Amino acid sequence: MKKAILQNGRLLPALESRLAEEFDVHGLWSEPDPQAFLQQHGERFAGLVTSAPVGASAELIHALPRLEVISSFGVGFDRIDLDAAKRSGVRVGYTPDVLNDCVADLAFGLLIDVARGISAADRFVRSGGWLKERFPVTTRVSGKKLGIVGLGRIGQAVAKRASGFEMDITYTNRRPATVSYRYESSLMALAEWADFLVVAVAGGSSTQGLISREVLTALGPKGFLINVSRGTVVDEQALVDALTTKSIAGAGLDVFENEPHVAPALLGLDNVVLLPHVASGTAETRTAMGDLVLANLRSYFSTGELVTPLN
Repeated sequence: MKKAILQNGRLLPALESRLAEEFDVHGLWSEPDPQAFLQQHGERFAGLVTSAPVGASAELIHALPRLEVISSFGVGFDRIDLDAAKRSGVRVGYTPDVLNDCVADLAFGLLIDVARGISAADRFVRSGGWLKERFPVTTRVSGKKLGIVGLGRIGQAVAKRASGFEMDITYTNRRPATVSYRYESSLMALAEWADFLVVAVAGGSSTQGLISREVLTALGPKGFLINVSRGTVVDEQALVDALTTKSIAGAGLDVFENEPHVAPALLGLDNVVLLPHVASGTAETRTAMGDLVLANLRSYFSTGELVTPLN
């Protein structure tokens, strides 16, 4: 008998096909009345597959009385109610490490883009601006001061790339890491020091609004913000104001507070680069993430343990 798995939200077609080969999968999104379906069939499911943007609420977890394991596609867990999972004895797996390099690549791509005005210059050429005037001078990246907010796996991968540009690296964290980079306990002090501030912390209530209006003021009119963590980590209205008034030099954003909706005020600004949450969006990384989703389910149902446990 195949284990019954509930799928909360769509996944990559290849992963959905592989899941269907090994498990009895039902897509909750296909139900016209998900609540009614769960009331009638919720006890069928031993596993739940979801993704970081979709997650698993306490209500969903409680609607699955025989749920044993959640396997999530992604590293973000702010939309998974871990307390509810713990209370119900549900194990949670996710897909760390395999996306570190691609997220760090994109973070550094955003940094170079907004500093050198690559996307803005592309628009300048396409619109015929070059026929009328020279593109404005931009900001050098090599040798500048890089502040990293959150020196976890992704933060360390960003630092590794920055070393190739001979950047001076300082970080802030909940606690000092065993690394050679300088540690700064104060986020405000880090922002005041940095030319570029890269945000790579986890989302959730503990980091909501961490990059506040005061932090942006400390970053200052020559400073750039790069966010590849979660949109909720940044006070988005304060960021809009800072970019509009040029109280910071620019920003590179892969994430937003109300995805996929982007604050309209950001759309007309040339000092911000906007991406549709694609930091892990390479074929290689997404395949590896799918492999881990499956590996966590296989491992749990055969041994009771997860390959990459979150709890």
